[in-house]
Amino acid sequence: MAVPSLEKLVEAGFEVAAVLTREDAPVGRKKTLTPSPVAARAQEMGLPVIRANRIDDQAMAAIAKTDADVAAIVAYGGLVPEPALQMLRHGWINLHFSLLPAWRGAAPVQHAVIHGDDVTGASTFLLEKGLDTGPVYGTLTETIRPEDTSGELLTRLSNSGAILLAQTLSAISVDKAVAVPQSGDVTLAPKLGLEDGHIDWNQPALALRRRINGVTPEPGAWTMLQGQRFKLGPVVLRQDRRDLRPGQVELTGGGAASALVGTGSCAVQLQQVQPAGKKMMAAADWARGLGQREDVHFE
Repeated sequence: MAVPSLEKLVEAGFEVAAVLTREDAPVGRKKTLTPSPVAARAQEMGLPVIRANRIDDQAMAAIAKTDADVAAIVAYGGLVPEPALQMLRHGWINLHFSLLPAWRGAAPVQHAVIHGDDVTGASTFLLEKGLDTGPVYGTLTETIRPEDTSGELLTRLSNSGAILLAQTLSAISVDKAVAVPQSGDVTLAPKLGLEDGHIDWNQPALALRRRINGVTPEPGAWTMLQGQRFKLGPVVLRQDRRDLRPGQVELTGGGAASALVGTGSCAVQLQQVQPAGKKMMAAADWARGLGQREDVHFE
């Protein structure tokens, strides 16, 4: 999410003194140490990188050496301590993916999708000690489509938000930026965990689709099948089918293979599934492999 902003700031002519990001992390089965995407892009662009999982005294010393005027922060995921907030002339300008004060916290887009919001957006604001409480410089809006996953929505917002961030910093650089205190109803968007992706088939189909979309790709939607976790991709509502019990799976094989699941309202049709120990596959292929069994039930 931070890469488009880095690219846009460089394109706009800003001098990027350094990129602050997390330390390289082990990835894959071989646990290969891998830089964050924004660190990798910064290295490609020949920019200095400060790696720190938290902004401690050592990180603050490295930041001080850059002699930067302002920090642009995008999805850092860590706490910026108060001493660091006071270090830079123009402070820390945060690009946040919601229309503040709605959805303050770590997972604003995911919560907006899960709760069925029609519109979301992005805000640039001055970072303060409180959780996303600072005055707002600018906003943009983005329609949430019924089929949007949080990953797809975040991709759009990271690109449009990069333009907003560059515009905000341009205004700050010529002393024409105005920060307005937040007003309106506050909602919180805490980080989602694995259990947030566990699907309750007793819920109405629309609520299930929103939750599945909201946790896709992370932390991922799942259900239980024969005692093992069974991962799910986005689903399609089937208003024409209301005869299946919650969690009951109807499999159809052959050329028109499909997998329908009962919910608290109408059925949903699975599109992508990942059985335990296998890769994500088309639900039709999974259904075709099982045939017309009638004993499949999700929990």
